[in-house]
Amino acid sequence: MGVEKVKDARSNGSLARDERGLSTVEYIIILVLIAVAGIGLWRAFGDTVSGKIGDATGEVGGL
Repeated sequence: MGVEKVKDARSNGSLARDERGLSTVEYIIILVLIAVAGIGLWRAFGDTVSGKIGDATGEVGGL
């Protein structure tokens, strides 16, 4: 009986109009874009940030 429902839904186009999963896909795309941007920023500024943290740690240790 499940196969008949799928065939019926496909024939009247309701599967094409089903938008329930779209928001999840959009959130995943946004999450991937944020991760890629974060990796790019870390590659661009990671050494600089690590150096600044190391310098600050050395100064605090010297007190």
